[in-house]
Amino acid sequence: MRSTSSSAARHWDGSPLPSHPRRLLQISPDGASRLLRCGQRDRCRECGNRIEWYHRGTGPHRRPVRLHPDELPTARVPAACRWHVSSGVAYPAGDGSSWCRLPHAVLCPARDADPASAGLAGLRRALAVTTRRLIDSGAFTPAPGSGRRAPADSDGRICRPIRPVVQLLYVRYLGSRPVEEIRCVAQTRRRERCASPLLAPGAPAGTWRLMPVTTAGGQLALPADVMAVHDLSRLPYAEQLRWRAQRCPQHADSPTAAELAVADWEPFDPLRHHEHIHTRLPTGARRPGPHGRVPQAVRP
Repeated sequence: MRSTSSSAARHWDGSPLPSHPRRLLQISPDGASRLLRCGQRDRCRECGNRIEWYHRGTGPHRRPVRLHPDELPTARVPAACRWHVSSGVAYPAGDGSSWCRLPHAVLCPARDADPASAGLAGLRRALAVTTRRLIDSGAFTPAPGSGRRAPADSDGRICRPIRPVVQLLYVRYLGSRPVEEIRCVAQTRRRERCASPLLAPGAPAGTWRLMPVTTAGGQLALPADVMAVHDLSRLPYAEQLRWRAQRCPQHADSPTAAELAVADWEPFDPLRHHEHIHTRLPTGARRPGPHGRVPQAVRP
């Protein structure tokens, strides 16, 4: 007699069941929380389209990278733009399959188009249409200057860098938003992301300084010999660790608190990030320091 029990891979009528490949995830090794090392969903601050944050590689100098959330046929993507994700980690190369990932910066409609990505013009236009719909509906407001250049006053001096260069623990990082708007990445008791800023009232404040356009690795200075840097290197060591972990003072004392986002510090490279180099100190009001004094911008 023929058995009437259905196979694990087929329906009762014999039709095949769709199979979904399992995603291999890992626990972030350098985080005190249970944050999975996978694609952390977010939206681009410049165009409003969906992105996913991944850790690039597994070495000690890895940094987060923004990838387009969907896979594309490898034949459509230039070889230099191909990425693949393995075990929740992004690698800048193809894995030999017919599908690959690519950085969001290649498709971002708020940035200049890369001539090498001419085959992706249709997808870029689709993202531009999405950006326009988000703006028209009020769901997205582009950042001033779209993250490309900070607004300036009538004197031509930079009011506030959109993406500031911050120095802490003798390393320079490029922030994703103004210093006053950098938020804590910890999870609250309501399972929401903490809304507290890193620049908390009563905490030691950094100082804007004009410093040579070099990195901690000892690169030679560029023709613009000085740049505005938000210097935190004179703060206590614990405070610098708090800033690098991107936690507010309250959650810095709770190392077991989970994280809902990846710290978005990007190692500063004066050659790749030359558009974020400003040769004048920021102007405008500054937050009073812990002793009631306003930290001043200092020239070398």
